[in-house]
Amino acid sequence: MTPPNAHPLHAKDVHRRYQLGGHDLNVLRGVDLEVDAGEKVFLCGASGAGKTTLLYVLGGLERPTSGDVLVHGKSLYHSNARDRATLRNRSMGFVFQHYFLLPELTALENVLLPAWIGKRDAEPRARELLDRVGLSKRLDHLPTELSGGEQQRVAIARALINDPGILYADEPTGNLDASTGAAVMDMLLGIVDEARKTLIVVTHDTRMAERGDRRLILREGKLANG
Repeated sequence: MTPPNAHPLHAKDVHRRYQLGGHDLNVLRGVDLEVDAGEKVFLCGASGAGKTTLLYVLGGLERPTSGDVLVHGKSLYHSNARDRATLRNRSMGFVFQHYFLLPELTALENVLLPAWIGKRDAEPRARELLDRVGLSKRLDHLPTELSGGEQQRVAIARALINDPGILYADEPTGNLDASTGAAVMDMLLGIVDEARKTLIVVTHDTRMAERGDRRLILREGKLANG
């Protein structure tokens, strides 16, 4: 049972250490974070500070050296790989800087992919989402036939297909020009507000980060209010 007052996302004393050339590199040094339902949190910090590492740990994509992450009250790292994958598929959506669309699949098929993994029939919802992101006439186009902004819109629709409670976005406008990036961000924030999703965004753009409910700075492996 999920505790009734559990935060959708709760990181507890998360550490992540790498070994490089025989030396320890401590990227995360005891990160604690509680995120409220529907909250938009932007993670900022210098290049190489570990922002993406933290996002991947929060999203169950990279195991921490120690500590744990609770998603809707359920442990990510005190569970087996299969349970973690199931929780990730059902409860989280991901938007990456480089889109990561499968080149041989159409826009519609790329959006449907997480639903197929979860063995769900979601084509009506996929069509609705692509319409919501302005791509109702591009359903059968391959990624190479889409602009960067259109590919990112497909990626956002894909992240939403399983109706996850939490969305993670890693530099979602990093590959786009300023005008296209602003339009994509407007759309993402609008969808998040409408659907009351929890949003975690990694960005180096401090002006963009001002659009969140909270801006946090990752510095020397710890989070501080920005």
